[in-house]
Amino acid sequence: MSKQDYYETLGVERGADQDALKRAYRKLAMQWHPDRNPNNPEAEQKFKELSEAYDVLKDDQKRAAYDRFGHAAFENGGRPGQGPGGFSFDFGAGFADIFDEMFGDLMGGKRGQAQGRGADLRYNMEITLEEAFGGKQAKIRVPSSITCEECGGSGGERGAKPAACKTCQGQGKVRSQSGFFTIERTCPACGGAGRVIEKACRSCGGAGRTQRERTLQVNIPSGVEDGTRIRLAGEGEAGLRGAPPGDLYIFLGIQPHRVFQRRDAANIVCRCPIPMTKAAVGGTIEVPTIDGTRTKVQIPAGTQTGAQFRLKGKGMTVLRSPQRGDMYVEIVVETPMNLTKKQKELLQEFEAAGSAEKTSPEAAGFFTKVKELWTDLKS
Repeated sequence: MSKQDYYETLGVERGADQDALKRAYRKLAMQWHPDRNPNNPEAEQKFKELSEAYDVLKDDQKRAAYDRFGHAAFENGGRPGQGPGGFSFDFGAGFADIFDEMFGDLMGGKRGQAQGRGADLRYNMEITLEEAFGGKQAKIRVPSSITCEECGGSGGERGAKPAACKTCQGQGKVRSQSGFFTIERTCPACGGAGRVIEKACRSCGGAGRTQRERTLQVNIPSGVEDGTRIRLAGEGEAGLRGAPPGDLYIFLGIQPHRVFQRRDAANIVCRCPIPMTKAAVGGTIEVPTIDGTRTKVQIPAGTQTGAQFRLKGKGMTVLRSPQRGDMYVEIVVETPMNLTKKQKELLQEFEAAGSAEKTSPEAAGFFTKVKELWTDLKS
């Protein structure tokens, strides 16, 4: 059976640069890696083909030979997998180095490192808009795992240290031969740690950690937004048998406010209804601010619904800055309701005494346009 073209195997053009090759290989290797496809011969074969193709194309000399002679460049002289220049394909330790370099701990930690790291935790916290404005110190209770006090995190009875795994000889990985390929996998006996507990701690069962609820102090800085994430390094779950702990992530949600609405990170809006008479003749109103004080706003005569007045520096605090945003007072002119007979008569007298074109120019202009439209439709 003829081999598939290496470029087709990786799904790239023949002129692809090294970055494009690396991205393509990274994506496909993550998909077909044997650790993600256990007991899947097809995935294992696909992974071998990807590894072989990338090993050739990432090397300028090998790639030049392949571009000129194709697969024949690696079939003449030497054992299978060895090319004319004496270079060879090593899918054992050599490939492990390539994979670790590219993927880091995306597949569960670099080989032999950070095995059993504690899980990251998430905590959802709701705060008020005032607390987001001024910041706060909060105490939270987090159920999580902590280092076992009985064994000090070793997992062994009375603090006994783990012994080297006999299956992998402490390497944390085992190899198996398939033809001329060497496949390296995480040791099934120790889970990649390279060490095993001979006599487990009775308190934690050999895990090196126990469950307990902890109380933590959290600093909420002023100016935070809805969805802000705060990271507390090392406050997640304890790692297995002394491995590093995970992190705790606090996600903030800001409760809706009765008076203010946040327009963006720093500015807020206060929607303020005023009587029709105040809007018509003008005057002064007093509005609250987010810092707990009050301020006066001058309303000019003839103010309409939707008018906004800017109060500079009366908005939210800016995160990690001494500055503040602005506050916008948005006016809503309220039409009178539940009028008495006398009030209705006074409004009727007001309407009869004035000119609609002067007192209500927008309404008068609108209905004039409507009349003209009707006239055009009839003609």
